[in-house]
Amino acid sequence: MSITSTRPASGHPLLGGERSDGQRGVGSAPVGPTKRARVAVRAVGVAAVASVAADLVLGLWVTPPDEFMGNLVRLLYIHPALAWVMYIAYGVSFLSSLLYLWPRTRALRWDRLAGASSEVGVVFTGLTLVTGSIWGRPTWGAWWTWDPLLTTTALLFVLYLGYLAVRRIPAEPEARARRSAIAALVAFVDVPIAYFSVLWWRSLHQTPTVDNPINGKTAIHGSMAWTLLLSFVAFSLVYLWLVVHRCRLAVLAEREEGEGLVLAIEQRRAEADGGGR
Repeated sequence: MSITSTRPASGHPLLGGERSDGQRGVGSAPVGPTKRARVAVRAVGVAAVASVAADLVLGLWVTPPDEFMGNLVRLLYIHPALAWVMYIAYGVSFLSSLLYLWPRTRALRWDRLAGASSEVGVVFTGLTLVTGSIWGRPTWGAWWTWDPLLTTTALLFVLYLGYLAVRRIPAEPEARARRSAIAALVAFVDVPIAYFSVLWWRSLHQTPTVDNPINGKTAIHGSMAWTLLLSFVAFSLVYLWLVVHRCRLAVLAEREEGEGLVLAIEQRRAEADGGGR
């Protein structure tokens, strides 16, 4: 006798189907993305590739070198945008974890989104540290220095690697999601510390280039400013595309695990029925 439910699951077309109480039933198949959702994700991917390509062309060949930094300023069209996405990713993970812990909004799709966003955030944190080191070598004379911003950003990298490790500990889906949500809230404590570190402590790192909170001025204008803005849009689109696809992979993994469990139960029942005869 099969225990697979034939009742269609309801849920977000991208994050997968769930029961009305937000939990996945054994053997229930997640709802796949609709045609409109697939087209939208494909459009985001195309827009991400086009905007990143445009940003590279403008940053490398169109915009002029800086008066003081020369061609080193071209890293400005990559590094700040990577850090921007890093903060967005951890912010989404924080909010998703809160939504999972709140009883009225508890659903595994929020845990799925928190995990996907954190994974992408860790990748962008690593890229932020690498591009920052490339910029720091000719500027500060060293690949690395224990500057407050660099130190707190490196700590972010370690904290969220630990969060991803917590997610890998075997447990029931609800218990794992609850434990992971708490770990995400703890890791997020370092995010505002990293962001405001250049203002709170004496730092080698420059203060914000756009809308500096100390003097209210913007130190970049013209084509350089527009290229910088484009980089923020471009890498934000890359983040969105990656998170959607990582959520889809999580849905497929959960479906495979659920189907494997149903098959194991059916085999066990068949063995028990055969042994009882």
